[in-house]
Amino acid sequence: MTTRSLTFLSLSVLLALSGVSIAQTQTADAILAKVAATQKSAKDISFKVSGKATLDAGDQAIDLDIQSIPAANLARVVFNAPDVLADNIVVVDDKEVRNYLYLTNQVTVTSVNKAAGQDLSGLDLSQLSNLVSALKTRYDVKVLGSSGSAGSRLYQLAASPKNGVQGGESRVWISENGWRPTRFQSLDSAGKVVADLNVSDYKVNTGLTAARLKQLPKDAEVVRQ
Repeated sequence: MTTRSLTFLSLSVLLALSGVSIAQTQTADAILAKVAATQKSAKDISFKVSGKATLDAGDQAIDLDIQSIPAANLARVVFNAPDVLADNIVVVDDKEVRNYLYLTNQVTVTSVNKAAGQDLSGLDLSQLSNLVSALKTRYDVKVLGSSGSAGSRLYQLAASPKNGVQGGESRVWISENGWRPTRFQSLDSAGKVVADLNVSDYKVNTGLTAARLKQLPKDAEVVRQ
């Protein structure tokens, strides 16, 4: 996994927004539909993503803060770790991707059309406003299993790239309590886990504004690609 892939790893986590007999009562389509409906009904969503990922320099700690306003097709990712990306910020809406680079104090601006396909596992950034739809379009998703009792079940989903889509399988754990993601794994084409991330501090409707999510340093140089 490259550092560029990591830049969008947190965004791909948004797309997940997991006895055998229990798992069979919920199809992958039904689970994803409930996740999508929950996201659509929320005014704003925020959460932390943390864990480990294999980058160019080897295994490194990952720590991201993610905020989103679904109705505005807007998401903000702040990097706390790894150190090489600390204080970088990515802001994505339905028109462009704005990537703030702390070390150079620059903001690179790329249209979502140009950015499409440049992130983790071929996920199209132009679909960021509807990640569940993007997942179903580019991946074959199935339920691997579930655990827990009614009302608090945890479903594990597997997403395998369809023909023509690069990358390996992804696995997502979805909690029935709030229909939200709790864990995400990314595998390479050989089946090796290259990222294992947990979702915590999940909050909805905290009063986030579009202006706050779009905010970047005013003195940064803007470079359009």
